Amino acid sequence: MLRFFMRLTQITPFVPCTSLARQIAFYRDMLGFEVGYQAENYAFLKRDSVALRLVEVGPGVDLGNPEREGSFYIDVDGIDSLYADLAPRLAQLPAGRVRAPFDQDYGQREFHVADEDCTLVFFGEAIR
Repeated sequence: MLRFFMRLTQITPFVPCTSLARQIAFYRDMLGFEVGYQAENYAFLKRDSVALRLVEVGPGVDLGNPEREGSFYIDVDGIDSLYADLAPRLAQLPAGRVRAPFDQDYGQREFHVADEDCTLVFFGEAIR
């Protein structure tokens, strides 16, 4: 039997937003992502081997509705160093948008950041 080697290499979430320009600024200026491509209502951003796709939605979509809460998880090597690097910028965000690093019962050290449209970005690293 002939077998071909295949593997999945990355997941890249689509993140809806109400203002593409505002979300690009957040992910670029607060979290250190670089814009790889931008169109009228779409942008591809990347940092290291992590990427995401921002998609601007129409004005009738309520992204602030708690029932549509979105989130994604970014696995990290060196979580405390990453947080220390981002902390001066994150401190500029309104209260309640950042949760500082803490240990989870399931063996991860995490910090959380809410973006401009309340999508939660989880950063986590296995506790060694």
